[in-house]
Amino acid sequence: MSGLSVGRFRRFLAAGVLLMAVCAAPARALDQAYPALDALLKKHVAWDANGVTSVVAYKGLAADRAELRRVLDELSAVSREQYDAFRRDEKLAFLINAYNAFTLELVLTRYPDLKSIKELGTKAQSPWKRKFFRLLGEERQLDAIEHDMVRAPGVFDEARIHFAMVGASVGCPGLRPEAFTAARLETQLEDSTRRFLRDRSRNRYNPRVGRLEVSKIFEWYRADFERGPRGAATREAFLSRYADLLADDPKDQQLVREGKAPIAYLDYDWSLNDRR
Repeated sequence: MSGLSVGRFRRFLAAGVLLMAVCAAPARALDQAYPALDALLKKHVAWDANGVTSVVAYKGLAADRAELRRVLDELSAVSREQYDAFRRDEKLAFLINAYNAFTLELVLTRYPDLKSIKELGTKAQSPWKRKFFRLLGEERQLDAIEHDMVRAPGVFDEARIHFAMVGASVGCPGLRPEAFTAARLETQLEDSTRRFLRDRSRNRYNPRVGRLEVSKIFEWYRADFERGPRGAATREAFLSRYADLLADDPKDQQLVREGKAPIAYLDYDWSLNDRR
């Protein structure tokens, strides 16, 4: 056989058949209850005493980093074909979990020598533009998940994702101590929204100056709040739904409910949401 023995040829052929079988094997199905991620979040994330924000025990999470990486590998193993076959809520839960999990991994690349996630960026590149993971078969950065996949007009049109996808900072909404799932997505999104909006350190009607003072999230992503969820035509209309959380006095609540309260933005705290 032109220098190739029958035995070697058979071994070569067998190896080729095995490789073809591996390549043809269907991708492993994702458990959309996300049990491993859910367990990690329950172990290392906790709501504060008021239940409006959360802190992450990054020191403990660092000790479990091998488990976190197994979770990330599981997320990275999902193919574009598998994702495309997901239902709408399955896709959104998957992307929220991926964003939050990879954000935790990004923090751990320098923790504990880190006071803010912004320290992981440079003048030329923000930390959210660093390509450091694979998702749906491509090298990605966090911005790709948030802006290109989740916020893309006409895909989800779900403003409440801004209270679910967390940037590892005190000014951000609280990271939930559980994984998002399609079965509970509506409940989880609404609960995260209400927790954030009833935190008076970040959102409140100020009767002393007669204005609604809210997080810069409502400035940065104003357009998102003007195309949903559930048909909100303006940012003020979105906030009006939560007037009871933003103001105490019934008269002030009515101003918010009618969208008549002037809006101002509070400073954003980029300190790491760490439970030291």
